Amino acid sequence: MTTAQEERTTDELKALAEQAGRDLEDASALEILQWAVDTFGSKFCVTSSMEDAVVAHLASRVLKGVDVVFLDTGYHFPETIGTRDAVEAVMNVNVITLTPRQTVAEQDAEHGPKLHDRDPDLCCALRKVRPLEEGLKDYQAWATGLRRDESPTRANTPVVGWDEKRRKVKISPIARWTQDDVDAYITEHGVLTNPLLMDGYASVGCAPCTRRVLEGEDARAGRWAGRAKTECGLHG
Repeated sequence: MTTAQEERTTDELKALAEQAGRDLEDASALEILQWAVDTFGSKFCVTSSMEDAVVAHLASRVLKGVDVVFLDTGYHFPETIGTRDAVEAVMNVNVITLTPRQTVAEQDAEHGPKLHDRDPDLCCALRKVRPLEEGLKDYQAWATGLRRDESPTRANTPVVGWDEKRRKVKISPIARWTQDDVDAYITEHGVLTNPLLMDGYASVGCAPCTRRVLEGEDARAGRWAGRAKTECGLHG
C-alpha cells in the first residue's frame, strides 16, 4: 500500500481524480475506497457529520484505524456528540475532532449573538468551512457521505471528483446509493446512527439550523428551513 504520494502535483491529482471518476463510476463503495487507500494511504481520510457512520464503517473495512474527521461546531445536538463518542469507542477508526478558532462565546462577542440566524453563510464559513480547510491540509484526498438522491444540488455528485476549492481529490463512495441501500447496510452491519434519525430528522446538522422534515420533503429540507440556503459550503 502506498503510504504517501507527496510528489504529485496539483495537476496530477486533478487528472487522477477525473480519470478515477470515469473508471470507478460503476464500482462498489468498497472498491472505490480500496482505490483511495491504495492510491493515497495515510494521505486519505474520511469526513463524517455523525449523522451515521456508514462511510466510516466502510472505510474501516479497507483500512483499520482510518482517520475519521469530525467538525465540532459548538452547535451540535447532544445526540451528535454522543454518536461521535460511540463511533470512537466501538469502531476501528481514528476519530479526529476539529474545532473552530473561536468558541461560540468568542464568536458572539465579535459578531453578535445568533449569527446563524442573521448570516448563516458567515456562521458556516467560520465554524465549518475554515476549520475543515485547516484540518484537511495534510491530506490529498477525503471521503464524504454525499449521495445523488439527497437533493437536486447533489444529483451530479461524482464517485471520485476534484475539489477545486481545496485542491484535493474528493471521494463519494456511496454517491450512487439510495436511502434504501443505506438502511440495508446499517441493518446488515449494525452500524451506529444518530438517534435523531429515528425522531423525524432526515439530515442532521447544527441544532439552531436543523428541524424535522415533513412528509414528502426531501432529506435536506430540514436544514436552514425557510431560506434558499441548502448547503453549508463544505460541498459547494
